[in-house]
Order: sequence, then C-alpha cells, then structure tokens
Amino acid sequence: MTMLALGIAIIFFGLMTLKVNARIVLAVDGAIMCLMACAFGIKYDEIQKGIKDTIASMLIAMLILLAVGVLIGTWMASGTIPVMVYYGMQVITPALFLPVACILCTLMSTLAGTSWGTLATVGVACMGVGEGLGIPLEAAAGAVCVGAFFGDKISPLSDSPVITATVTDTPLMEGIKHSLISTGPAYLVSLVFFFVYGLEFSGGSTAESATYVEILSTIEKSFNLNPVTLIPVFVVIGLIAWKKPTIPTFVAGIAVAAAIGMVFQDVSLKNMMNYMYSGFSIHTDSTFVDKMLNRGGFTSMLSTIGLLMTAAIFGAPLRTAGVATVLLDYVQKFAKNSRVMAFSVMCLHTLFFMITGAYYVSYPVIGSMTKDMFPKYGLERKNLMRTMLDTGTGLAPLIPWSTTGSYTASTLGVANIAFLAFAPMLWLSIILSAVYALTGIGMAKIKDSGNNSAETVPAQAELARE
Repeated sequence: MTMLALGIAIIFFGLMTLKVNARIVLAVDGAIMCLMACAFGIKYDEIQKGIKDTIASMLIAMLILLAVGVLIGTWMASGTIPVMVYYGMQVITPALFLPVACILCTLMSTLAGTSWGTLATVGVACMGVGEGLGIPLEAAAGAVCVGAFFGDKISPLSDSPVITATVTDTPLMEGIKHSLISTGPAYLVSLVFFFVYGLEFSGGSTAESATYVEILSTIEKSFNLNPVTLIPVFVVIGLIAWKKPTIPTFVAGIAVAAAIGMVFQDVSLKNMMNYMYSGFSIHTDSTFVDKMLNRGGFTSMLSTIGLLMTAAIFGAPLRTAGVATVLLDYVQKFAKNSRVMAFSVMCLHTLFFMITGAYYVSYPVIGSMTKDMFPKYGLERKNLMRTMLDTGTGLAPLIPWSTTGSYTASTLGVANIAFLAFAPMLWLSIILSAVYALTGIGMAKIKDSGNNSAETVPAQAELARE
C-alpha cells in the first residue's frame, strides 16, 4: 500500500504541481517503484521480467499506433480526409455538428465494434470538419469520443464486452443489456449537452464567413476532389465490419490511399513514402488549412509509444510486488455487505487500471479475482461486468498514460484533460455506477434463493466473524 500511495502521489505532484512531461514523471516514478520493490525483497530479475512482459503486452497497440500515424499521413496526401472535410463542411451546420458527429461515431463503433478504428477514420474526419466550422477542438473531440466509446462498450462485436463477459462468466448480451443502465443515461445526457452547447455556434462559420470560404477554396485549389479518394474509407470500414485484424486492415487502407494519391493527386512515390514517415506536409496561402492538414506520419506516434513504455516501467513493479492482492485482501476484510463490496471492487479496478494503463490487463486480473465475491453477497456477476466496462473502457480515453488514452489524444490531436468536460458519458457513467453500488439501486440480485442463499448467508457470516 505504501508503494501505491507514493506512486500515485508522485504522478499527481509531477503532472499537476511541477507540470513536467508525463513520460519523465512516469519514468522517475517507475525507478522509485523498482527501488522500493527491491527494498521489500522482490528480486530485480522478477521486476525486469514484469516490465518486459508489460511492454510485450502493449506491442500490438504500439504497432497499431504506428499504423494509424502512417494511415493519417497517406489519407491526407491522397485527398481522402480533405474531401471528407470539404463536403462535410457544406452539409453539416455548426449548430448541429456536435450531435451529428457523436451519432456518426456511435453508428460506426457499434456496427464495427471498434473505438480505435472509429477514431482513426470517422473521428479524424469529424475533427477536420469541426475545425473548419469553428468548433473548439476539445468539444469536437468530446463528441467523437462519446460516440466511439459508447459503441465500444455496448457492441457485441467489440472486444471489451466480450472480454469482460468471459472473465466474469456472464452471458454476453445479458451483460451488455445490463451495462446500459449506466452507459445509456450518460449517453443521452451527452447528446442533450451537445445539442444545447452547439447552439452557441449557430452563428459560426457559414457561406458568408471569410474563414469558411478560405478553407473551402484552399482545399479546392490544393486537391483533386474526386469521390474516388473516399475508397480507402470504405476499404477500412468494410474490413473492420468483417472483423479482419486491425493492423492488416489499416495496411490495406494505407496501400489503397497511397495508390490513389499517386494517381489522382500527382504525388510521387518518394514523397508518398516521406509522408508515411514524417507526416503530410503542404504549404498553401492559408495557414489555417496548413495547420489542419499537416499531420500524421510514423514519427507522430513515437512520443505516444514512449509514454506507453514509461507507463510499463511504472506499473510493472507494483504488479510484481502484489499490490492488487493486498488491495483485494482489504476489500474482503472490510466489505460487510453487498454495497460496500461492490463499491470497493469498483474502486479496486479503477486503481488497478490506472496503474496498468491497459484494461486488457485489468479486466482478466480483477475480473478473475473478484467474480466469485458477487454471488457470495447475493449479486449477479453482470454487475461486475458493467462496473469494469465503466471504469475500464469508459475511463481509458481520459487517462493520458493508458494505451487507449494516449492513442485517443494522438489520433485526435487534443490532450485528454482538454476534452474531459466535453465527454460527459465517459465520467458520468462511472458516477452512476458508484451511486448504484452504494445505494443498491440497479444492482441485479440473484433471484434463485434455493441454492445461492445458502452460499450467501454462510459467506456473510464468515465475513462478519472476520
């Protein structure tokens, strides 16, 4: 517990007080955690193996990050994203942009079952349209994230519900339906917020706006706005919908976009490969358009990968030292009723996820450790599935050092803390889960009292004796 308390304190002190780069804070914190683990008798070889295993578990995410950077660079060069921005600005009004962007991302993520794919395709395009319409980037990012992660939490095609259902022994569709009691209201509140907040921009960029005209005319002069340039979008969406692996899917999108860019935008092979590495670069008469389009590339994701590696250095010593086991022992000791138990497990998963930065790690670890506690307290395991989704998949975009959080910030170009207030669903569903746990409202109870009551009462009596 001392390691955990000090580790969290160092993170908050470094980020909030000193305002030091998160990578350095996590690296220094990780070094201190390693020293403390060694002082508590943990062999350094075990700690080093933990760091290695953690980084290895993030390898696919790192490769996806690099693929997304290359994807964005080629989609800019091919005219794919500029075409989407160009026509999107003419179809969507500023006042309706936020709810429309949220709904579009919701449809994409629900049907395809991926938040990462949604962010890299529809999300990036919506960010460009929003910027062109004069919408604050943090608000646009919030709308994109609410839509993308709503689908990720409730789609049966998404890996998050599948993993949580598996580790908690919960029927998939039953667990998804139950998760809507927190995610559903939070999503509806977010949509209402986007409609109301969007009214502020009813007088934003229009056909009479100089900025609006500047963006459209510059894009029109700089690119061949041929509908063929949208083919990479359909290729990626189609492959995602068919549940093809993410990396080959993005590679296909990159290859198609590169070919289209060389044919329709007269980009040479050498320049296209340079765009893949260092990002798309264009110099027009409009600095606003240059800032909007000059992005992407292999190198754009290296700082994010550095963040993930330092997060592994920080989290591995804590896991190797058995922090999660100690926290679970505290839960079992002090949880005298189902409400305290449910809330404690929720807090435990939140802490463990913030330490590891990856719900692919926190779901199987906490889920397997706590799933049998719920029946002992007369609660169905689908309650655990819901709270883990809220404090894992829902919380992930807001944590800068998590794999999903760093991916989100890098892909959308907006810091996690900046769009927090504009993505109510992400944190409101957590608040609702906490209220449900503490009050017992919305907590699914075991109805078959024949077998489970016999299991519940002795367990509670045993806990009371402890």
